[in-house]
Amino acid sequence: MGNASKDESQNEKLIRLLEDQLAHSNQQNKDLSKQIEALTDQVRHLTKLLYGSKTEKSKYNAPDGQGSLFDDDPAFREPEHTEEQSQQTISYTVVRKVKSKKRNDSLHDGIEVEAIHYHPENTICDCCQGRMIEIGSKIVREEAEFIPAKMMKVQHIEHAYECKGCKVDSSQPAQIKRGKAPQPAIQRSIASPSVLAKVIYDKFAQYLPLYRQVKEWDRYGLNTNDKNLSNWVIRAAHDWLLPVYERMKELMMAKSVLHIDETYGQIINRSDGKSGQANAYNWVFRSVPSQGPIMTLFQSALSRARSVLESFIKGFSGTIVCDGYSAYDKLEGVIFANCWAHVRRYWLKADSKNGRIGVKYCDDLYRLERQFKHLSPSKRRKKRQKYSKPIVKEFLHWVETSPFYGKNALAKAAEYTLNRANGLKAFLNDGRIEMDNNPAENAIRPNVIGRKNWLFSVSEAGAKANAVCLSIAETTKSNGVDFYEYIKKLFRDLPNLGIQQNPEILDQYMPWSKTIKEKCSNN
Repeated sequence: MGNASKDESQNEKLIRLLEDQLAHSNQQNKDLSKQIEALTDQVRHLTKLLYGSKTEKSKYNAPDGQGSLFDDDPAFREPEHTEEQSQQTISYTVVRKVKSKKRNDSLHDGIEVEAIHYHPENTICDCCQGRMIEIGSKIVREEAEFIPAKMMKVQHIEHAYECKGCKVDSSQPAQIKRGKAPQPAIQRSIASPSVLAKVIYDKFAQYLPLYRQVKEWDRYGLNTNDKNLSNWVIRAAHDWLLPVYERMKELMMAKSVLHIDETYGQIINRSDGKSGQANAYNWVFRSVPSQGPIMTLFQSALSRARSVLESFIKGFSGTIVCDGYSAYDKLEGVIFANCWAHVRRYWLKADSKNGRIGVKYCDDLYRLERQFKHLSPSKRRKKRQKYSKPIVKEFLHWVETSPFYGKNALAKAAEYTLNRANGLKAFLNDGRIEMDNNPAENAIRPNVIGRKNWLFSVSEAGAKANAVCLSIAETTKSNGVDFYEYIKKLFRDLPNLGIQQNPEILDQYMPWSKTIKEKCSNN
């Protein structure tokens, strides 16, 4: 009896041991399954990056990048029917308009025209020897003629005049008057406003690095080197473009909505002791059209720390539209609105059925945004509350209640979305706020393109000058002003206006001012 009881106890222990081993094996299998799923997603994603399309466009995307989201909505495909039309069948003939083929190369309308006429060498009739009269002419072709730029040496000569009458009368000194030449942009420099403007324009609008400009200047007749050009850019930017930049910053900080983004750069000689290979950063700040002229300002910094952001936006109070970077959080007086384009990107990476569902929610919101695009901020807010808010609520509820666990792309998309739920809902309550940070990302693109050409800044002063010049370039572009003509005017006028004593003069030289629009317009 005792032996039977003992055997039963040992069997129970063996069963429990086997059950524990089975549970442990099952848990291991689950963990390995999750790991396999995550690695499979990773392989799929890397394969797509290597061999697949690089665009994020879906069938909803339009050429403007926002997304043409009406294609699969029948309401936008079918024409409206009146009551009369619904009661009868209408037959009609489609008249197809034949469009004339547009040339992909053409000259501007206002360009100077030179006509070269060709007459017969002999206008005597071969039959009767009488003089022939002209009966018509035709243009057989038009060509674009390039006239290369030329370099000139301009000598500024001050003339002095003396009163002869006073000179004869020795009781008083003779009066002398002297002509006064305007002040140069850079003292004791050969660089004129037009040369400075050309150097800066080529670097920040054409993305041509300074060392590659040297040969072109030599071809024009100016002997120089890239060090000289760099010094000119730094000096001109500091003396005459920086005051304009700082005035624009004052005006920007008085706004209540800003777009912000950042990208890396490289500064060789750093003051923080770090290697020149370490990342520096360029931050971009952009105002919104509903609050006046668009301003785009860049800020060069050695780091991506929150302190850089706090320092730049000191005194700002309002909403910042941004991505999910941790520096964009918990600043006094600031509401953060997160970017739906980043959310959509995460769900797009989760290349699966649920990933496509997430993308569809985002595309539905963009579809509505395209309808609301031209409405006033107050009307846009009302439309968003009525139509967009239910979609956002349904989307977030779907993410919260779906079992997205682990380390795969789907789980990351869900985590990214839920962690920024409040910021993603911010656009619903303010019609001035865009639902994504694309304006800032588009504004920072020239910096990225330029970085591929000029690669790095040697000094922090050079990086700061780059930021100032890029700011002026992008702001003039947004306001329809010719960047070259604008900075040439600044270099010509500002040295002679005493802006240090009278800074209010700068308001007349903002890219959106009436005078600048008239004299430096792109049109």
